Amino acid sequence: MTQIKKILIANRGEIAVRVIHTCKELGIKSVAVYSRPDEFSPHVQLADESVFIGEAASSESYLVIDKIINAVKQTGAEAVHPGYGFLSENAVFAERCKTEGIIFIGPEPKAIKLMGDKTSARELVTEYDIPTPPGLKSTLESIEEARKVANDIGFPILIKASAGGGGKGMRIVYKESEFDSSIKAAKSEAKNAFGDDRVYIEKYLEEPRHIEFQIMADTHGNVVHVFDRECSIQRRHQKVIEEAPSTLLTEELRAKMAEAAIKAAKACDYVGAGTIEFLVDKHMNFYFLEMNTRLQVEHPVTEMISGLDLVAAQIAVAEGKELPFNQNDISKNGHSIECRIYAEDPEDNFLPSTGLLKKHRIPSGTGVRVDAGVEEGQEVTINYDPMISKLTVFGSDREDARKKMLRALKEYEISGCKTTIPFCEYTLNHEAFISGKYDTHFVKDHFNPENLKSNSSDEIIALIAGLLKNRLTPEKIKIETSASEQSSWWSNRN
Repeated sequence: MTQIKKILIANRGEIAVRVIHTCKELGIKSVAVYSRPDEFSPHVQLADESVFIGEAASSESYLVIDKIINAVKQTGAEAVHPGYGFLSENAVFAERCKTEGIIFIGPEPKAIKLMGDKTSARELVTEYDIPTPPGLKSTLESIEEARKVANDIGFPILIKASAGGGGKGMRIVYKESEFDSSIKAAKSEAKNAFGDDRVYIEKYLEEPRHIEFQIMADTHGNVVHVFDRECSIQRRHQKVIEEAPSTLLTEELRAKMAEAAIKAAKACDYVGAGTIEFLVDKHMNFYFLEMNTRLQVEHPVTEMISGLDLVAAQIAVAEGKELPFNQNDISKNGHSIECRIYAEDPEDNFLPSTGLLKKHRIPSGTGVRVDAGVEEGQEVTINYDPMISKLTVFGSDREDARKKMLRALKEYEISGCKTTIPFCEYTLNHEAFISGKYDTHFVKDHFNPENLKSNSSDEIIALIAGLLKNRLTPEKIKIETSASEQSSWWSNRN
């Protein structure tokens, strides 16, 4: 069993800050790495040490394995926490750490490789009777084969990249006449994004809900789940709002999906924190989607309802300890909602809206948590993910959490770039969200950017009217006169 005394965080932004916080609480020294534009970022300021690793492009900094390994050796860190994104699901990096005698705070390279490839993951879970959507169970060999499968399962179908996620290399095909061109486009995008053009196809489910289970496993054979998260509010197949627990699941279905999640983790000898993602159709059938072999962006909602520190658990497991809790110790309490605050313009198809954060005033109060990677006066650049922060709240029940989130969103002040705050407010006020009867098509079915524009206009008109009214009141005139007289008095005095 090893006692880790220093950890290098091979990441940036809010997740690096998040890991550093737990390191400080555990008395573990932290090392930040940074690129040129991140020199004065919060994670660099918070860490005990920092190492410059290159220019802005991630291909010259955060993705260069040799630079990360050299930084570890330079600072004498015993372990690396990869966060999420960048090298977090890179089996080559995990293997290199192992070869160099560096503790990788995550699963074994074999598990990363096996579950990181979507087709091999589907093949594996099928062996353990975990349901997958109808379609190809392995990589597409030819367009003719794919067309036959598509006709057998019926349109619409979904084409997905084998080697990655995040919506890259994904196409929904509604009719056969679109099939060939969609396959070619998906393969081209997958090749550009992941250097691998392999794709597979599956049935596109009706009214799908995206629900995932947090799992934790140690090297002693213990595997537990920390309940579910609802992640169906998405744009471009990427999550914007998450909540825990899901409003859809009955306790019976929750137990079945949790059992499947644990089974999938055991199937690949998983160690550490991971997430098993499922789709649930309108008939309440659930299907394995993929496994993320890392900590998820949305892990705060799980921490809120469970009271656990998942990063602390990751570190304990990496030290060779047993999990500090068993399944019976874990209970879910209350409800939590997370909104990702992106520097994007929801009025313009969520296009990036980077720039200088002239104002960044975060909300506070009981049950409000803000994980931020940038501060007021810093720039949100085009070089990395446009996330400014994650705003998470905890309430006694879902409605309490919803109201608390709306209050926090109102208090959140950002200027200098457009953000997803108006979209989050719109969503939380929408009947579909309030009732819990929504799916991954929420943006397509319910969101109209015109609503945000009209709301903005109304607010501006009301603000101007209020200012004009205040300026014309006798009290205001009296105060302004008094201030003027005082200014004159001071000028004469000096």
